[in-house]
Amino acid sequence: MADLPVMSRRGALKAAVALGLSSGLFASITACTPEERPQVLSVSGGESGGFYLEFATLLAGLLQREGVANSARPLTTGGSLENIQRVVSGEATFAIALADAAAQAAAPTGKPAQAGDLVALGKVYQNYVHCIVREDSGIRTLADLAGKTAGVGEVGSGTTLTAGRIIRAAGLSVSGRAMTQVNLGLNQALASLQDGSIDVMIQSGGVPTAPIAAAANDFGLRLLDISELIPATRAQSGFFYDRVLIPANSYGNAPAVWTVGVANLLLCRRDLADHVVRQTVELLVNQAADLVPTSSTGVQFLSPETLINTAGIPLHPAAEAAYRTLHG
Repeated sequence: MADLPVMSRRGALKAAVALGLSSGLFASITACTPEERPQVLSVSGGESGGFYLEFATLLAGLLQREGVANSARPLTTGGSLENIQRVVSGEATFAIALADAAAQAAAPTGKPAQAGDLVALGKVYQNYVHCIVREDSGIRTLADLAGKTAGVGEVGSGTTLTAGRIIRAAGLSVSGRAMTQVNLGLNQALASLQDGSIDVMIQSGGVPTAPIAAAANDFGLRLLDISELIPATRAQSGFFYDRVLIPANSYGNAPAVWTVGVANLLLCRRDLADHVVRQTVELLVNQAADLVPTSSTGVQFLSPETLINTAGIPLHPAAEAAYRTLHG
């Protein structure tokens, strides 16, 4: 994946969008006639302040603005695992999810039972695993984490899956060295790190993630280099994990740090109408600039060459046809 062409953008962070949307919003698209514009599309995103919800908000706005649907809305969720469940069950039209979580759901022994309905529209951006401690904690290396308490993501998030695999690869789940793992969302984990009730938080997200950047200025954070764990994590859990760099000054004056990267996929059900899939793919490619938060210094995969590399999750047939048309 590191050899592929990418897009990156920098700028000032957009203000958080107040949502208040119902998590029970159902996708109505599959009932449409072949070229009928759906009334409502929904994009299952993530928790407040996270990159998932920001991307979902940008995508929903673009879908509505460009007339793919009469209305399109982002959904606030726990993250990847919940997003996949919502799409497969029909509660959402699109889902953003980590590639390792999507692969687990699509595996023959995975859940939900209808996971064969899960297909991809593309690989959209890189997620970066943030392993964060307080700057004044004295923790400097992975070895220092033995026996510590870690916030490992909200229930329903892909972070919980990835964090658990990284902890296992580090040998921090064995007796005598085991970390205590606590399910905390992004904002809860930062508060717990500040008050000392956890020693480290593991969070998967874009760069920069706004609440982490704010916390770095408020009380001082240190990001640990966990890239040495990639070979062991791959050996145990599959080739979803890459060595990626969080650039210097992404969080206050913090230096650049290497970490574990996992691609994010945009997913849907196989029975999503072909014309909706085609129009959405065209937006991903032709209006990529509208889908990248202005603050982002991370890697985006919004080009035909990189969107199609979906970590073994099959593309929706209409998406595959659209990429052939766009890429030649």
